Formats: sequence, structure tokens, C-alpha cells
Amino acid sequence: MNVFNPAEPTLSVTEPRSFAHVDIWVFDLDNTLYPHSSRVWPQIDERITLYIADMFGLDGISAKALQKFFYHKYGTTLRALIEEHGIDPHHFLDFAHDIDHTDLELDLSLSTAIESLPGRKLILTNGSRKHAENVAKKLGILDHFEDVFDIAAANFVPKPERRAYEIFLEKHGVDPARAAMFEDLAKNLIVPRELGMMTTLVVPKTVDPFREAFEQDAVQTPHIDYITNDLAIFLKRCLRTDP
Repeated sequence: MNVFNPAEPTLSVTEPRSFAHVDIWVFDLDNTLYPHSSRVWPQIDERITLYIADMFGLDGISAKALQKFFYHKYGTTLRALIEEHGIDPHHFLDFAHDIDHTDLELDLSLSTAIESLPGRKLILTNGSRKHAENVAKKLGILDHFEDVFDIAAANFVPKPERRAYEIFLEKHGVDPARAAMFEDLAKNLIVPRELGMMTTLVVPKTVDPFREAFEQDAVQTPHIDYITNDLAIFLKRCLRTDP
């Protein structure tokens, strides 16, 4: 596993595994395709807290504590609310993703890098299709993707559960041996690697104060092939045949 630093131009992406066989590129959305300076995720997090506060009649601090309890127990707050309270997931997603996209900027470097990748490109997210499309459109990358596989398409089974990936692979006819997955959460790369996908962990360039420390760690484990803090530059390196 290699840790990628854009300041180190001699780093080869051909070791320990090459991307030469990859023609299916799978990307998570939140905190993977945009930097935390875009203030997308903090807004969603606040909306989820507000949803819980309204639902249970709690103050903000108590609602946040319950939200984090649900997140750690179930992987996502939505899964907890479906399992324990039978909520309408579509209503929850519409509420959580009703955010301001002002700070989300066009990313020409990322757009060029994704467009240049050979083969198919797909978004695999625990969020909604509408949210993914809104964000990708603002970034200027939406037209480069074949499709968005959202939480509804996964029957509301979230990553990192194996079934979510299996549904995705089956629906889109993806051969994992020819695919690469890019994610900001290390735990969400365990199953993709077990299935045979190349895996890259995308970490923030600077500490994100709105996320927990473990969510930002450059975790070095066997299920992660690469770690990068600059996705656009890393993708361009993936296309190079020389170190």
C-alpha cells in the first residue's frame, strides 16, 4: 500500500498493484469527490440532527448524541431509523439533503481527470440520487458518469454491508476484478477489496473539524491499496504508464 503525496512526483502507481486492467471506476460521493471546505457534509449532518430533534422532541445536544449512537451502531442514522422506527426513508433523505450548495465550486481539474479515465464511471453512495446529481453537477463532473447507484437502489442497505456492494455489482454488471473503488471511509473499502477491486482511500488535505478523527485517518491496512489527499492528481497518475 502506498500513501500518495502530490509533492512526491516520483511515486509510481504501478506498485504494488497496477491500474492498467481497470476499466470500471467507482466513486463514493460525500467527502470523496469534494473537499470539506465546500461545507456540504456539515450541512447534511446538521439536518440529520434537526430531523432527530424534531422526531424525538430532543434538544440539539441530546439529538446529536442519539444521532452518533445510531451511526456507530448501524453504520448510518437512516438505517437505524428504518430498523427501529420504520420511518419513510425518502422523506428523511429529502430533508437531510435540502442544503445550500453555494460553497461547492466547479472543479475543472477533477472533471478533466475523471473524463480521461478509460471505460465506465459510476457513483456509489449512501446518499440519494438527487443529492449525488446536484453535487456532481455543481462540480462539473455529472456528465462523465454512466449512473448513480444510491441508497434506494441498494434497498436502503448501506455501505459497508456486503449486500450493498453485491446489489450494485449485479445491477450494473460490474466485474470487480476490473474495477477500482475510491472512498473516504476505510471501512467502506473492506468488502470491495475482498471482492477483488482496487481500493484507494481519499483523505482530507487538512483536518475536517466537522468529522470524527477515525473518519479521516490514513488507515494503512491490507484492504487499502493506496491513500491520497488529492484525487484529481492521483487519477491523472493512474493513467501514466511511467513512474
